[in-house]
Amino acid sequence: MTNGANGGTGGRVLTRPDWRDLRTALLFIAPATAVVVVVNTLTSLSDNPDVAAWEPWVWEISSALTILVAMLIPWLATATAPPDEVVAEGWRPKARFVLIHLVALLAFSALHVAGFVALRSAAYAAFGPGPYEFGDQFIYELRKDLISYATYVAAFWLIAFLRRRRDEPVRPVSFDIRDGGRILRVPVGGIVAVSSAGNYVEFWLADGRRPLMRATLAAIEVELGGFGFVRAHRSWLVNAGAVTGLRPDGSGDWTVELGAVEAPLSRRYPQALERLKG
Repeated sequence: MTNGANGGTGGRVLTRPDWRDLRTALLFIAPATAVVVVVNTLTSLSDNPDVAAWEPWVWEISSALTILVAMLIPWLATATAPPDEVVAEGWRPKARFVLIHLVALLAFSALHVAGFVALRSAAYAAFGPGPYEFGDQFIYELRKDLISYATYVAAFWLIAFLRRRRDEPVRPVSFDIRDGGRILRVPVGGIVAVSSAGNYVEFWLADGRRPLMRATLAAIEVELGGFGFVRAHRSWLVNAGAVTGLRPDGSGDWTVELGAVEAPLSRRYPQALERLKG
């Protein structure tokens, strides 16, 4: 039995792109983009009275439509290399972050420019006195796209962070162990491991106590599996947050050091090894 309260998470914040983040971003970015289109168009009409009235509208709408499509790129890049990697230990995460976002920025700007040039060329072919001429303006557009790209990355990261906080499950702060006729209420963090003992499970507590509870290890795994407990062996669950070391035993098996407690880690549980190493 668990008793809970909300807790925090750490580590890398994104593991895969989530469509909810893109949908949420569009709810804010699409109206803001529409406002920018109207303001920029009216400004262009005021500053350039000699251009046809439809031209500024084509310029701004074509740019807005393609940049909304190009938003897919910073969305994917932010999921792949979140800004958290900038403060991660070592140079590899930082280099990875810079490389991924540099490539993504160039792709974002290239798609944006190619898209609005194609749309403007089609509009000028239908309504204009001559073809649309883009000229040598890619560097100018790239500088502007850099600001847009950085804004989108920040927005996607913030939206994902808030979504995770909202979706975060209730974290137990205590667990009730029915030891015979009494109930021990212990902090979940104080349970370093749980092992199978016939028809019982044995709780290895940080304070040295080892109470027994009539239950199956599988049932305890269901209750504690979402709170950092990992099945390391068919007879052992270990608290990943209590791990102080990992010692290879040969043939792919390991020993999990949990302070004064040691638990086996079988080679049949490779995902447990990866999680504990992480």
